[in-house]
Amino acid sequence: MEDIKVLHAVHPDDFKSYGTEKIRERFLLADLKAENKVNFVYTHYDRMMVGLAYPVAEGVELGNYAHLRSEYFLERRELGVINVGGAGRIEADGTSYNLDKLDALYLGKGTEKVRFESIDAAHPAVYYLLSTPAHKTYETTLLARADAFSAVLGSLDTANERRIIRYIHKDGIQSCQLVMGLTILANGSVWNTMPAHVHDRRMEAYFYFDVEEDQRVFHLMGEAQETRHILIANHQAVVSPPWSIHSGSGTKNYSFIWGMGGENLDYADMDPVAIQDIR
Repeated sequence: MEDIKVLHAVHPDDFKSYGTEKIRERFLLADLKAENKVNFVYTHYDRMMVGLAYPVAEGVELGNYAHLRSEYFLERRELGVINVGGAGRIEADGTSYNLDKLDALYLGKGTEKVRFESIDAAHPAVYYLLSTPAHKTYETTLLARADAFSAVLGSLDTANERRIIRYIHKDGIQSCQLVMGLTILANGSVWNTMPAHVHDRRMEAYFYFDVEEDQRVFHLMGEAQETRHILIANHQAVVSPPWSIHSGSGTKNYSFIWGMGGENLDYADMDPVAIQDIR
């Protein structure tokens, strides 16, 4: 079994002293994407694992890690998957699921064998993966983008017109603790999650995609009165502790997947921060 990178938790008082490189080292997941591999990082934020499967020339299996001390990856875990690339196929314990771009699949505790494939190697699938500990088995469920809850928020006046799509939450795909969805910014909009918020009961991870090669996103984090930023490129993820805001502005419009693990499945469980109170 492979070993895995482990990301330890950071206290907000310590975070205040961090420079650019240390912030990137402790929170940015920049190297998840590798051809014909599944890569994960194990975080000590609600034990969430963040990963990417990128099958190009061949399918790839969901392996196991010595760090988990389990018989197989999903023995005590659940897994959320969203495809942000070309058409793909996932086989889970002998059943196949086809995923177009922005379709989602939930895999419940006890699923032993998982294989990720691309339909066309010239346009490979890119599967973003979030896994949290699970105490109960919920049904493996496929949800197409067109069938998921969707709403438009914000406006062009504040450069944050965006579509929110929810997949795994208390009123959608059922899970133990995983909440997962995505946000697509409209042309001309660049701000996400502004006004900002925190939620002390859950951690969160953002995965940015459809960021053009020569563009970047300024991801804002930290306590509301002690903000810092990380420059993020396409197909990179960032971990957000419960004490941190998670907002950002891009040099052009983009999309991102948000995923949470923790105490509840309530999408609206958050503590807002007024724009004028941010420092």
